[in-house]
Amino acid sequence: MPQPSIPISAFDSDILRNAFIKSVIEDNVPEHRWRELASDFIRDLTGSEDVDAELLEWIVRK
Repeated sequence: MPQPSIPISAFDSDILRNAFIKSVIEDNVPEHRWRELASDFIRDLTGSEDVDAELLEWIVRK
């Protein structure tokens, strides 16, 4: 499994997840689009096209 080129700290991961949750609520994002949205957040943070699958799953979990 490819790892992101820029490691993400626990602090940044928490901020990322909170931003994702806030975006889902405020923009009323349907659940089928959550992974796409979270992937975009991760890519924006890291500047890499690679998305860590475990981080992605952690962000979108209920």
